[in-house]
Amino acid sequence: MVVTTITNLEFGKMVQAAAAKLNQQAEFINSLNVFPVPDGDTGTNMSMSMTSGAKYEREATSTAVGELASAVAKGLLMGARGNSGVILSQIFRGFAKGCEGKVTLSAKEFVDAYANGAKTAYKAVMKPTEGTILTVVRESAQAGLNKVKESDDLVVILKAIVEAADAALEKTPDLLPVLKEVGVVDSGGQGLAFVLHAFYGALTGEEIETEIPDNAQMDEMINAKHHQSAQGKLNPEDIKYGYCTQMMVRIGKGKQVTQKFDYKTFYDYLAKLGDSLLVINDDEVVKVHVHTEHPGKVLTWGQQFGDLQTVKIDNMRWQQEEIMKDDDPTPVEVAQEAKDEVPAETAVIAVASGDGISKLLKSLGVTHVITGGQTMNPSIQDITDAINQSGAKQALVLPDNGNIFMAADQAAEVAEIPVKIVHTKTIAQAMSALLEYNPEADLVDNQKAMESVLENVASGEVTVAVRDTQLNGKTIKKDDYMGIVDGKIVAVEKTIEDAAEAMVTSMLDEDSEIVTILYGADGDQAGAETLRKKILAQDDELDVQIYEGDQPVYPYLISVE
Repeated sequence: MVVTTITNLEFGKMVQAAAAKLNQQAEFINSLNVFPVPDGDTGTNMSMSMTSGAKYEREATSTAVGELASAVAKGLLMGARGNSGVILSQIFRGFAKGCEGKVTLSAKEFVDAYANGAKTAYKAVMKPTEGTILTVVRESAQAGLNKVKESDDLVVILKAIVEAADAALEKTPDLLPVLKEVGVVDSGGQGLAFVLHAFYGALTGEEIETEIPDNAQMDEMINAKHHQSAQGKLNPEDIKYGYCTQMMVRIGKGKQVTQKFDYKTFYDYLAKLGDSLLVINDDEVVKVHVHTEHPGKVLTWGQQFGDLQTVKIDNMRWQQEEIMKDDDPTPVEVAQEAKDEVPAETAVIAVASGDGISKLLKSLGVTHVITGGQTMNPSIQDITDAINQSGAKQALVLPDNGNIFMAADQAAEVAEIPVKIVHTKTIAQAMSALLEYNPEADLVDNQKAMESVLENVASGEVTVAVRDTQLNGKTIKKDDYMGIVDGKIVAVEKTIEDAAEAMVTSMLDEDSEIVTILYGADGDQAGAETLRKKILAQDDELDVQIYEGDQPVYPYLISVE
């Protein structure tokens, strides 16, 4: 069989086959996650991203391959989830640019367009890492450039591209030591290899093994992912301290100053008035967040050290009553402000999973929460919609997960209003960053101030191993509990309590002041209280705060500042 030209028919079959292949192999790709935790999502992200691209291609009416490629690229861009999905979208973006204006593609035009996709993907990544999908796309593209010098048969050329992709994939463990230690190939590279195999199969007439989801099925897949995070509601009467009170005090300014600011004196008094206390200061201002029954006492205390620059008090019991009026809010409803509220000048948008975490972030100044996070990364479209529908004049976005950075950055580029990304990797970082937010400052200054505190937070997570492995010099057995701090496994234990305690011990140092525990759907208040006692036994001067986070996958998220 010889194929020298790709028409709209061949191109459509190739795109649909790629989406079907990724849909079929999503769980296998997920299983290549380096960490043996139940949150591998590269396959899911790439599958849903490619499905979005295939949807756009199906709906396009043009018969020109160049225009169909642009439709695929647009669909991939808006549907891209996670870093792997965004990189895949950039490959197709470069491919589309490379065949602009083309009605059909010759072998040389196809190869040149694919090579342009590889270049575009590399440019999209700030610090390209070899041993990843980038290696696979670069080496397979080079194989195509070499083979097209010898043949104009696309079957021959695509076979060379596929073989080069497989070879590049096999050597990813030699380029990334962590892959070799665990004994897996790169998951993103595996996903791209599946795309190329599907292209080859479609071009040679192989049957597509799996049907690609139609538009309705795709929407159902997305909704199912979001619903995984739905949790039970808290009874308003169970809220011990009902008023979320925030203030920013200009130290030494004003007519009612009676005390010179001392952090310990200032903090200790407020600690007696409630819980969830956060106090951050520099030489000019001190910012406070506390849950209390006496907001007036908080404000009066603040005025003894300076005048009140900003004040915000929310009745959390009333807020919870309003939330409980709707037993099953949709992700859109959770993500948007109530329609009768005046939109904020600046939308502060965060990504979070778990009702408790969402409420906590809103109490710290977040105006919109996008339901998502680990295992269910929001797409570029999700983030863009949240920005554009906020009604604000500008926006700050906190991804709260490193795997959402690229999608957030792309959303900022296509949004209708100015946007800056505060590159928070964890909920704990988001909490600290939000205390630096100043509604009166501009976007750039807020971004700088909020990102300046991120390195002061150590973020840990406790979860269960889903397979045996050897990683970070530790032998891990299926069903062991692991403590992971800033991406490194520091504790492996047989019980969740022992893993959490060992992890926190590794996080503490002489400068530690605040420990925050967020217990998830698989954790509980009693376990968190037991952990608090063990932490205080190590250092009784620490302030240990506990919140119900409701997050999936991780029974405990713990931070130390």
